Amino acid sequence: MSNGIPLTKDFANGDVSFWYRQIGLPGPRPALPGPRDYDVAIVGGGYTGLWTAYYLKRAEPGLRIAILEREFAGFGASGRNGGWLSAEFAGSRKRYARAHGRQAMIDLQHAMFRSVDEVIDVARAEGIDADVHKGGLIHVATNPAQRRRLRAGVADLRRWGYGEDDIRLLERAEQRERVQVAGALEASYSPHCARIQPAKLAIGLAAAVVRLGVDLFEDTTVTEILPRRNGRAAAVTTRGVVTAEYVIRATEGFTASLSGQHRQWLPMNSSMIVTEPLPPDVWRHIGWQGSELLEDHAHAYVYAQRTADDRIAIGGRGVPYRYGSRTDRRGATQRRTVALLWRMLVKLFPATIDARVAHAWCGVLAVPRDWCSTVHLNHASGLGWAGGYVGSGVTTTNLAGRTLRDLVLRRETALTGLPWVGRQVRQWEPEPLRWAGVQLIYALFRAADRHENERGTTTSTYARLANLISGR
Repeated sequence: MSNGIPLTKDFANGDVSFWYRQIGLPGPRPALPGPRDYDVAIVGGGYTGLWTAYYLKRAEPGLRIAILEREFAGFGASGRNGGWLSAEFAGSRKRYARAHGRQAMIDLQHAMFRSVDEVIDVARAEGIDADVHKGGLIHVATNPAQRRRLRAGVADLRRWGYGEDDIRLLERAEQRERVQVAGALEASYSPHCARIQPAKLAIGLAAAVVRLGVDLFEDTTVTEILPRRNGRAAAVTTRGVVTAEYVIRATEGFTASLSGQHRQWLPMNSSMIVTEPLPPDVWRHIGWQGSELLEDHAHAYVYAQRTADDRIAIGGRGVPYRYGSRTDRRGATQRRTVALLWRMLVKLFPATIDARVAHAWCGVLAVPRDWCSTVHLNHASGLGWAGGYVGSGVTTTNLAGRTLRDLVLRRETALTGLPWVGRQVRQWEPEPLRWAGVQLIYALFRAADRHENERGTTTSTYARLANLISGR
């Protein structure tokens, strides 16, 4: 027991996520041996880089492709996330539609629906056992203000491509039958979501691209990406310069570490804890036999999954941002964040009061200034990128990889016509404005949640102000 939190004897905090602790770290791959030239060089060995390499190599086996990774493939958010293979997409639908029309945004949403199944199909085809279970997604409201937002959100999604079979409000009996959340007033359900073990997917996908003939270099730090000069773009690394016809930036939350990219995307921290395996009598109280993914409807929300070995993994923002866009490579979670997540676990599921916490960790995700994901390729400069997933990246990375494939191969397809392609927004403010702004935003969100839990029946003014400041 630490600060009132029940911990297992072998409780771990950081270093790696629980997902890697469960299966072990992958064996090291060689570093870049020196200067090299390729057709496509991809900076970053997470889901975005791996999917891009996978689809390019499947489409054109003769392409010479390299992935350059600072740590190991799947080290970042790809091996630390909550395991949501979800059709949810970051960003304002109205914002995308203003630039490309309403139907284009609906097309993007339908592409996300299909991407969930695409990931499942590829995992099956490549023999990747990632604990995949397509049980769907439940959003739950635990106070009247959340219930109003939940209902409004379902009605709004119906206007953006969700049919009655894509999302619906649950009848009280079905809600209780699916999962017993304390204080739940209402819930919605969408079938377009699957649970995964994210590190298993990352390791399996890395092995698949290597089998296809992609050169995957680890322990190779890229410091700068340069546009074409004399016909070749370049990735400058500590082990030599890699030139290529195209260099794709797939660094997501670590983008600020590249020269000239410090204010491009804001690295947002998200933290998680996971319990020990829970006994059958606890599950009898909770239900959750369908292993749906679960999220509450608070502003400083939490998200959770029932793992394949009957634990509960639950996450939230914790300390959202470190001054100067710094990232914590060790991945430790502050004890007060562990305590906060444990309290939220027990609040949602009182039967877990005696469950011990086995592991805590954190990861970093990327937030664009307008909170909208993007994929882009400039044929003149030879530079491309994808990211800014704002925590909804597990599925979106797959869509990004297939879109980058078509862009690199100069194919005009339904994917290259989607409204997130080519989107560029202004950079984040310089410090200390950036740090102060993020602290204020999340202080307001927390205040809004307190107000709504105590007496609010409508969305708090604090939250409206936070959304205005954030530019969401």
